[in-house]
Amino acid sequence: MRPSPALRYAAGRALRAAAVPGGAVRYVRDRAAYARLPGAERLRWRDSFPKLTDRVPSSPFDPHYFHQDTWAARRIAERAPARHVDVGSRVDLVGFLTAITQVTFVDIRPLQVDIEGLEPVTGSVLAMPFADASLESVSCLHVAEHIGLGRYGDPLDPLGTRKAAAELQRVLAPGGQLLFSLPVGRPRTEFNAHRVHDPREVASWFGLTLVEFAGVDDAGVFRRHRSLDELAGATYACGMYQLVASP
Repeated sequence: MRPSPALRYAAGRALRAAAVPGGAVRYVRDRAAYARLPGAERLRWRDSFPKLTDRVPSSPFDPHYFHQDTWAARRIAERAPARHVDVGSRVDLVGFLTAITQVTFVDIRPLQVDIEGLEPVTGSVLAMPFADASLESVSCLHVAEHIGLGRYGDPLDPLGTRKAAAELQRVLAPGGQLLFSLPVGRPRTEFNAHRVHDPREVASWFGLTLVEFAGVDDAGVFRRHRSLDELAGATYACGMYQLVASP
């Protein structure tokens, strides 16, 4: 008899879980112990959902995304703009920013949500649907390094990252703030995942004032007010640029 879809799904999860060293043994042991406890509900193998990678000594996080999102949210809160426009950054950050201000989120993949204070807009960082010099607050975090590599359905273009930077500068109003981040260090293209750029070269792309360069180094250490040279020789660091247009 052919196993039911539910049973095949549960079996697949169990097989993946078994690949974790010691995890399967611990799972079976804990399951049996739980089943013997007074008041324990009936456990069925078809309902099993082994989670074996969460027993760690400290909370895991991605150093690039955690620190850049926190850094960006603080810089936006300091200026308290009437509206903030984000282009392609993590949707979790975009949602959280609605606690600070009205947010417009631009992405080639529509964000299909309906929450207070958030306006999703379908668009590309290469052709943003805004007039020249019209936005007071803009962010584009860990996005531009992908542009032109086709990973997200965008057209192939070796100059994609630089064109994205130019378009972000185009829409920034006088006195406006742009928060921009991407991987920095030894320059290279790791097709089709991302590019890594020299942090000094990135700064030269913009005709804007660099107010602050922050970053996460190869050891995962975040620090504000770094020099551009500090991360120039990194393997895969994250450079964060707070840029302001002349009034």
